[in-house]
Amino acid sequence: MAHNFADLFEHAVDAVPDRVALIVGDRQVTFRELDARANRLAHHFTAAGFGEGSHIGVHLHNSIEAVETIFAAFKIRAVPITVNYRYTSDELAYLYGNAELDALVFHRAYAQVVEDVLPAVPKLRHSLVVGDRQETSSTYEAALASSSPERGFGPRSGDDLYIIYTGGTTGRPKGVVWRQEDIWRVLGGGSDFYSGEPVPDEYHQSRLATAAAESGRWLLLPPLIHTSALMTTCNSLFSGNTVILDNHFDAHRTWEIVQRHRPQVMVITGDAMGRPLVDALTDGGYDATGLGVVASGAALFSQSVKDAMFDAIPGVLISDSVGSSETGFSGIGIARKGLAQDSGPRIGAGRGSFVVDDEDRPVARGEGRLAKKGHVPFGYYNDPMQSAEVFKVIDGERVVVTGDRARAEADGTITLLGRGNMVVNTGGEKVFAEEVEAVLKAHPAVYDAIVIGVPDERWGQRVAAVVRSREAGVLDFDDVERHARNTLAGYKIPRSIWLSEIVERTPSGKPDYRWAHEYASKTEAHHTI
Repeated sequence: MAHNFADLFEHAVDAVPDRVALIVGDRQVTFRELDARANRLAHHFTAAGFGEGSHIGVHLHNSIEAVETIFAAFKIRAVPITVNYRYTSDELAYLYGNAELDALVFHRAYAQVVEDVLPAVPKLRHSLVVGDRQETSSTYEAALASSSPERGFGPRSGDDLYIIYTGGTTGRPKGVVWRQEDIWRVLGGGSDFYSGEPVPDEYHQSRLATAAAESGRWLLLPPLIHTSALMTTCNSLFSGNTVILDNHFDAHRTWEIVQRHRPQVMVITGDAMGRPLVDALTDGGYDATGLGVVASGAALFSQSVKDAMFDAIPGVLISDSVGSSETGFSGIGIARKGLAQDSGPRIGAGRGSFVVDDEDRPVARGEGRLAKKGHVPFGYYNDPMQSAEVFKVIDGERVVVTGDRARAEADGTITLLGRGNMVVNTGGEKVFAEEVEAVLKAHPAVYDAIVIGVPDERWGQRVAAVVRSREAGVLDFDDVERHARNTLAGYKIPRSIWLSEIVERTPSGKPDYRWAHEYASKTEAHHTI
C-alpha cells in the first residue's frame, strides 16, 4: 500500500465527501469539491506535459488554491515546492533556479516580481495566475474549467518526493528532500505524536474521520510555505477535520475568526504570533469560547508569553513542538504556568533523537549537537557539499546531524540549547541567542527582541540585542539589565542594545538575524555597557 499524500487525501474524501474541508475568508469547500478542483488542475498539468518528478512552484499565500495546487501536484507524482512570497526578485531567481521549477502557480499580487524573474529561469515554461478575489477570468480558473473533475490517475508510491525549502534566515534557502512516506510518518499523522508508535495502515486517519460524528476545526495561522503549517493541514485533512486558513496574520482578525467559526485548535508560531494574540484578546474583549488547544512550533515560545495566554484563555492547553525542516517532528511538550525560563525546550527520549559530539559519536550525557535517525530526509537538493555535512551514516543508519546545540540529560531526555550558528562566542564562552531572547522578552517593557553577536576588540564578540519596546523609543536599560542578571550569567548580558520600531521576522515567525545584523551595523547602539 502506498503511503502517499494524494492517496491519503483521497481516502478522506471517500470517507467524508460532504464534510467542509477548508474555510478561507467567506469561502469554503467540501472534501468532494476540493478533490474535484485538484483533479481538474492535475489533469491540466498532465496535458501540459508534467508528471512524475516535475517541479511545480506554489507562489501563493494561504488560500484554497494553494491547497488545491499542492494536492494536484501530489496526484500526478509531481513535486510541489512552496515559495516564500516575501522574497525579493533576487531571492526568487535563486530559489526558482535552484529548485529547477518546471511550472508555477502564483497570485496576481506577485505578478510583477514573477515577471521580473522569469527571464532568468528558462526551464520554467508554464505558469498560471490566481486572481486575488477568485477572478473567473484568471488563467488558473480557465485551466480548471477546461479539465475533468474525475480522478483517473495512475498508481503512486511512498517513494514519491516532497521538497521543503528552508527559510534562509542566515543564508540562501536550501531544499530538503523527503520521501513522502518518511515525512508522513514524522509530521503527517503516520505516527502517534505522543508515543511515536506508527499507525497501522494508510486508512487509519480516514477511519477516524468516518468514526467522528462531526469534524474538528483547526485554525492554522502560519503560512503554508512553512512545513509545520502545511503538514498540519495535511494531517487535519487526512483525518477528516476542517482547516481554517487566513491569507495574512492579523491578531484582531484572528479572534474575529475564532468567534465566527469556533475552532477547537489554533496553531501558531511562538512569540511572533502569541504575543500580539494575547494583546489583541485582552484589548478587544473577544470571545474565545470553544478554543481548547493552542499549539506552537518552529519558533521560540517564551514562558512569559505562555503565562499571559493562560491568563487570557482560562483552561487552555498549550503545546510546544520541536522540529525542523531537516528532522521533522522531534518531540512535544505540554506547558504549565509559572515554569522558570532556565533552559530551552526539553524533549523526551526516543523518536530517534540523540546527541552527538563534534566527531559524530553518540553522547550519553553532556553537550553536543542534536541528531535524528529513523524517518529522515535524503539531503539538500542540488547541494552535495552541504548535504555531506548534515546528512550522514552513523552505525549503518541514515542520520541527520543538525546545527542545533543540545544536552543529553541523565534521565534520557534532551534539552535544546539553540542554533549552533546563532551562538555568540564571547571570550571563549558560548551564549545561545534564544536563551537571552527569552529572558529579555520576559521583561514587561520589552515587546520583542533578537540577540546577535557583534565584533569586540577584547572578547572577539559581545552579546547584543535589537529590541522593540512596548512604548516606542522608551526603555529603562538599567532595569532591563537588572532583570537579565537575575537569570543570566554576567557574560550573557547584552552589552549593546539597539531600539527599533519593528523587529523583523520571517513569515514563519523566526527571527530574521540577517536583518538584525544589518540594522546594528548601520547605526550606533542606543545603550552600551
